[in-house]
Amino acid sequence: MNPEPEGKIVVTEAEMSFEEFLAWADEDTHAEWVGGKVVPKMPTSRLHQRCNGFLYRMVAAWLDHHPVAEVLPPPFLIRLTAPDGRLILREPDLTVVLNEHLDRLTEQYLEGAPDLIVEIVSAGRRAIDRGEKFYEYEAVGVPEYWVIDPERRQAEFAQLNPQGIYQVVYSGSEGVYHSKVLPDFWLRVEWLWQQPPLPHILREWGLM
Repeated sequence: MNPEPEGKIVVTEAEMSFEEFLAWADEDTHAEWVGGKVVPKMPTSRLHQRCNGFLYRMVAAWLDHHPVAEVLPPPFLIRLTAPDGRLILREPDLTVVLNEHLDRLTEQYLEGAPDLIVEIVSAGRRAIDRGEKFYEYEAVGVPEYWVIDPERRQAEFAQLNPQGIYQVVYSGSEGVYHSKVLPDFWLRVEWLWQQPPLPHILREWGLM
């Protein structure tokens, strides 16, 4: 069964091939492709959207001054190959690709693991973002994974250790986190909830 293309509203999981999914999906599509099925992404809350937009603006502002990577907001897909050979298409809330890996980008998706992924937790999807996706991103070698829960004001930052296993190096609602992937990038975790104006953050970074 193929989902109706009009409006790109997917109300049920539909089976289709990877090629069919790419042909069907467009910039208005908010869905992932896992195990040969379309997995709809439910509408997000205003709180989720505000957090996502703030994070994108903050990371993009830092990259304006340190152009070492490209940051991609949704909807943009990443195509992952699981250790068992399964193909998976995910749509993270934020995707960061270092300049040396920009050759992995196609017009519709990123081929392979990005360097950093951010997922903003929505009600009812905590088990997926903290469980299924956590181990999935670990298995395919995403070096850094942020899980942000604006409703609970809780953030977790995981980094791959030399054995290829995620270690949660920070968990909490306030304090300072330093990225492993983005050299010299840091943030005050409480910014995620307070969302101060960007000039305030740029001054703290010494960029204004």
